[in-house]
Amino acid sequence: MSRIGKKIIALPDKVTVGVAGGEIKVTGPKGTLSRALPRDIEIVQEGKTLTVKTTHEGRRAGALHGLMRTLVANMVTGVSAGFTKGLEISGVGFRAELAGTTLKLFVGYSVPLTYEVPEGIAVKVEKLTSLTVSGIDKELVGRVAAEIRAKRRPEPYKGKGIRYAGEVVRRKVGKSAGA
Repeated sequence: MSRIGKKIIALPDKVTVGVAGGEIKVTGPKGTLSRALPRDIEIVQEGKTLTVKTTHEGRRAGALHGLMRTLVANMVTGVSAGFTKGLEISGVGFRAELAGTTLKLFVGYSVPLTYEVPEGIAVKVEKLTSLTVSGIDKELVGRVAAEIRAKRRPEPYKGKGIRYAGEVVRRKVGKSAGA
């Protein structure tokens, strides 16, 4: 049995959960998320709590136990509070603009890079050099932030590029003039 899988998930107010036909559906004030359940996992609702249980003991069931508990807890948090990920752009002349659902990144190339923001995700450009990616699906928020960061990763010599908010980039010493 998984230690994480044994933990009980508390349901906040205004969040409802429905389990039917091998699928869990979580509805809250921010939206609705659903996910298919593996055949070895079942979810039991008792009042305002959820418990993730395995139908039988086995290696596969044990491996999925903690994973499914964490995924369901993330779904509950997403529909009640949502998730955000911050990005910072550093470099002379580097900036971002948002036009509808298209994000334009001016990050040192001859043409601006474009990124089409998927449905269910909100990207906000606070300053020209800071972005906030938000949504109810934690996996999708993280993936979108990673795809935007991959457009121009921070380089170790001058630190130019797109980084997560608070990310520390280890800097390298450049070439020194010969003596």
